[in-house]
Amino acid sequence: MTPPQDPEQPEHGRGGAPADATGRPSPMPEGPDGIAQEDSARSATRPATAHDAHEAEQEHRLAVSEDVNDPDRIRRLIADHHREHGRPEDAADAPRTGADGTRGHREFDLVLRGRNVSCGDRFAAREIGVLDGRIVAVEPLGAGLAGREVVELADDEHLLPGLVDTHVHINEPGRTEWEGFASATRAAAAGGVTTVLDMPLNSIPATVNVPALEYKRLFARDNVFVDVGFWGGAVPGNRPHLRELHDDGVFGFKCFLLHSGVDEFPHLEADEMEEDLAELKTFDSLMIVHAEDSRAIDRAPHPEGDVYETFLKSRPRGAENLAIAEVIERTRWTGARSHILHLSSSDALPMLATAKRDGLDITVETCPHYLTLLAEEVPNGATAFKCCPPVREVGNRELLWEGLLDGTIDFIVSDHSPSTLDLKDLDHGDFGVAWGGVSSLQLGLSLIWTEARRRGIGLERVVEWMSARPARRAGLRTKGRLAPGYDADLVVFAPDDAFVVDAGRLHHRNPITPYQGKALSGTVRKTFLRGAAVDFATPRGRLLRRGES
Repeated sequence: MTPPQDPEQPEHGRGGAPADATGRPSPMPEGPDGIAQEDSARSATRPATAHDAHEAEQEHRLAVSEDVNDPDRIRRLIADHHREHGRPEDAADAPRTGADGTRGHREFDLVLRGRNVSCGDRFAAREIGVLDGRIVAVEPLGAGLAGREVVELADDEHLLPGLVDTHVHINEPGRTEWEGFASATRAAAAGGVTTVLDMPLNSIPATVNVPALEYKRLFARDNVFVDVGFWGGAVPGNRPHLRELHDDGVFGFKCFLLHSGVDEFPHLEADEMEEDLAELKTFDSLMIVHAEDSRAIDRAPHPEGDVYETFLKSRPRGAENLAIAEVIERTRWTGARSHILHLSSSDALPMLATAKRDGLDITVETCPHYLTLLAEEVPNGATAFKCCPPVREVGNRELLWEGLLDGTIDFIVSDHSPSTLDLKDLDHGDFGVAWGGVSSLQLGLSLIWTEARRRGIGLERVVEWMSARPARRAGLRTKGRLAPGYDADLVVFAPDDAFVVDAGRLHHRNPITPYQGKALSGTVRKTFLRGAAVDFATPRGRLLRRGES
């Protein structure tokens, strides 16, 4: 997410790093705690007053990125981590359980029986048999499957496949005080999410080369309560690293078309994005794009103050529309695969629908906040609601729902983008200063179900949008369905239960959410990861690699 930026501080370089006499940042500190000392207010593109100022700004951002993400520096950090933790450097992320689903008898590890079991486009009375973490049998209720553990669902409970959230900012290492692997994956499990894909930025270093990916895995290993995979980053200068990251198992690559919010993850210009798309085409990878046009935002009003309408005007729909048009055409020219992140502008739906009809391999996501919140209802100073692109008006929201129903929008993910409470500027409520991001990883299923049932939309559609489709686009071949051969990632969901959101009781590291006090329908009563109930004490999640899941 990309919050706006406040005036530059003359005594510091961009990103909060001390500057030398030339204005270039001093060498970055070795540890992530030092690197993370940045000014949270500084983050979105601002108009350059002169060409040389713009060039200096771009040069600075590239310098910060090169310092923070330098592969040799990261290799030293990895070696330090191994020495500190006494772990063999070649320790593998091996599965904790077998996955072939074969044994010489028909007693299952786990059997679940219920009257409302997800069967794709409907719910039906079924029994499910689980062996070695995989679903190996789905039979009509009454088949009498035998298991060492048997779970009988209550009449008010539905059995769903675990949700797949492909847009989560976990931020560890480097900004673990914002969110870390343990806290994020506990929140995911509590909300029925059993697979997350972590974004390549807001952690330090950013995931823009193989050593950075290896370093991030060190912190995730043995600390995840659900399965976790990783996106790589596409930034200026790292094109030679893209194939290496792909071969090491990232699920695709994220880029920004405007300032990302952190200087160590610079944005691509449209021509650079096209060149990277052409590169990704050679090995059939996916480019996922934060699509807002920096030129449109340069010319919009500055978002300072506590009035939400002013902030909304600072991130106009036109900024999204222009950038999405660029992604569509560059996808068309290269024949590559692309994906639009966190769509908030309904204006872009017609051209996206046309692109799909033309046969482009392009998909679109939106998020719970764009489908449930309204700009008209955001109180002044309520910076918990700030995200980029922003929550828009009621008419826009209704058109996004239409886009979901007609298939123009493919799926729903959280874009969980947390920060510390102080970065939200709660004392002053200034939308121009606060970090832009909504924390909702634990709440997504209930949020969407509450709104869907009000509209007469069935739970099976919600499951399709939040589990099957994101799994399919990411290439997670054993996730997103309750069917033989799939991982036994299961959610016991009570759709008629209700609760009131209390941020202090969520598993997210920082207790802030725009949904505080909101009454929601549907509760997750139990989550299973590969047939084992998540107990929130023992992390049993697996680190995923593209092609292995």
